[in-house]
Amino acid sequence: MQAAQHSSICNFIWSVADDVLRDIYVRGKYRDIILPMTIIRRLDLALEPTKKPVLELKADFDAGGAVAQDAQEPTLKAVAGQSFYNVGPYTLRELRELAGGRQQLKTNFAAYLDGFSTNVREILNNFDFRSQLDKLAAADALGSLLDKFLSPDINLGPHPVQRADGSIRLPGLDNHAMGSIFEELVRRFNEENNEEAGEHWTPRDAVQLMAQLVFEPVAGELASAPYLLYDGALGTGGMLTIAEATLRRLAEERGQEVTTYLYGQEINAETYAICKADLLLKGADDDNVVGGPEYSTLANDAFPHLKFDFMLSNPPYGKSWKSDHEKIGKGGRSDPRFVIQHGGDPACSLLPRTSDGQLLFLVNLLSKMKETPQGSRLAEVHNGSSLFTGDAGQGESNIRRWIIENDWLEAIVALPLNIFYNTGIATYIWVLTNRKPPHRRGYVQLIDATQWHTPLRKNLGQKNCELSAADIRRIVDAFLEFRATEQSKIFPNAAFGYWRVTVERPLRLPGIDPERAYKSAEIRQLKAAGNGHAAPPSGNGSSGNTAQAANSSDPAAASAHAPDAVVHPVIRKIHPNGAAPDPLAGRFPQTINGRPRVVEYEPDPEQRDAEQIPLLHPGGIAGFLQTEVLPYAPDAWYVPGSVKTGYEISFTRHFHRPQPQRPLAEIQAEIAALEQPGGAAPPPE
Repeated sequence: MQAAQHSSICNFIWSVADDVLRDIYVRGKYRDIILPMTIIRRLDLALEPTKKPVLELKADFDAGGAVAQDAQEPTLKAVAGQSFYNVGPYTLRELRELAGGRQQLKTNFAAYLDGFSTNVREILNNFDFRSQLDKLAAADALGSLLDKFLSPDINLGPHPVQRADGSIRLPGLDNHAMGSIFEELVRRFNEENNEEAGEHWTPRDAVQLMAQLVFEPVAGELASAPYLLYDGALGTGGMLTIAEATLRRLAEERGQEVTTYLYGQEINAETYAICKADLLLKGADDDNVVGGPEYSTLANDAFPHLKFDFMLSNPPYGKSWKSDHEKIGKGGRSDPRFVIQHGGDPACSLLPRTSDGQLLFLVNLLSKMKETPQGSRLAEVHNGSSLFTGDAGQGESNIRRWIIENDWLEAIVALPLNIFYNTGIATYIWVLTNRKPPHRRGYVQLIDATQWHTPLRKNLGQKNCELSAADIRRIVDAFLEFRATEQSKIFPNAAFGYWRVTVERPLRLPGIDPERAYKSAEIRQLKAAGNGHAAPPSGNGSSGNTAQAANSSDPAAASAHAPDAVVHPVIRKIHPNGAAPDPLAGRFPQTINGRPRVVEYEPDPEQRDAEQIPLLHPGGIAGFLQTEVLPYAPDAWYVPGSVKTGYEISFTRHFHRPQPQRPLAEIQAEIAALEQPGGAAPPPE
């Protein structure tokens, strides 16, 4: 479809709202009429060529009287040449030409809607369109609305409108073009209604990139076989249809003929209705997509026992999933997708904070991977928070750990800013598979594609750039080449992991016996008696978090002791003879009553700290403590039971390009100019 045709049709439909619905509906409600009417008109035009034989067949069925309605549907669909039909006595144009007032028009139009097949009536029910007829008829706007959509200046049907000489006056709209128009209308309505960022759908250029990242690495392995495609945040269905088209094209180029089955789930009834209508017009099996408020993917998995070959999704991000959390039960233990066995934890929770559930949609996809030699491939869009939010042991970090330690993450692509319609935030495509090729095993690729884009001549919402075919090719080639460059970095899986450990220092109090162990009650009494705070040993430097904590003792408390007062660490446990010392783990050698023993000190909560230690740090936890902590706090130790493993991914750290410092001579000249009476700094070059 030409850009001019696309723009002309969008503008025409958009103008219908202002011309007909103003003063009847508030602007936020225009979509409730315009979107279903667009679908109705397109379906009507698709059915026009076969309307007569369908009515004749229906008359035969009714005359026979023995065929149940359900049994009639397959034959009626076959005669209609579509996966839907209408057995109402009129087309929209014929209905409009009937005589009668506004109430008669409403009655006739309602009968027309009732003539549609069950699947179309379900679509209209999701729009709640029938409830609008009374209001439209009362305002005498229904006739004007039909006149607009019946205008000879617009063609929403799949067939071209011809002149008397057979030449084409208005080209037909294929399903791809109609999908683009729907998406543009949805974008405009979202913008009018200040919809939340990332809601409803994804630009087609981003979807095309996702599809190529999913399919091209395995294009040579495609066979003439059935493939199942799935989207757990279906929206208007654009991801599934573009993915299907890409898969078919790549297979055909290699002499294969694939069969595709599309599955999806969408909680928003309106966008689900648009998706279902699009699938109907494609002749696809729409029974495998479900939607409506009762079909939240997180709380109500519609396909719990199915596994899929390919999956693409753009889940909502930054949105609360608290209501879903309540439905799946406390801790999510009633749903095996979100509580798994991993890392020695038999009940590892993958539940993030209830303020943002985007990573749970990724977990849902991963739970549906096939355990076959080919496995599954998937791509999902996320914002930046999925890369790093959540501390070690929390849901977000556990999800990243589960993914990376299972070696499922192939790559993450940073997209250009302002590539989406209603958000300018940073977005990323995660590419995953449970069957990595040998050369990728054990590694993750990060691709910085933020500068690979083409400016738009005119902004579409916040979208001011797009991924051209050349941009997409450049990104996909960087992915396929799997080579370290300025925009492509390759890391071992463990490079994103860390240990979070608690570091302690001993509680030091004046006037205690340094060769006996104190019970907890005694320590509380000493503190209550005002015997002071912890006092670090003298001579410590200051580097790192632990060192800062070491020098943070209360000056007032320190001054309460005499200058030559001896402040000893408080012993809480003396181990039996023969115990092996391990100062790093808090078991220190000490002489007790003239004999060597091993003791544990009471930790000082005011000097407690947490360190984040990279998994790849030389020497591990012990090596980090030896080089980064003990030189500044020689009496510190870590708590082995506190160790938690976490994962985070920082694009900024790996792709930061520091700006070069200004030459000293330039700075000096600027200062000198400022110091002159009435002087001003020279303009920057």
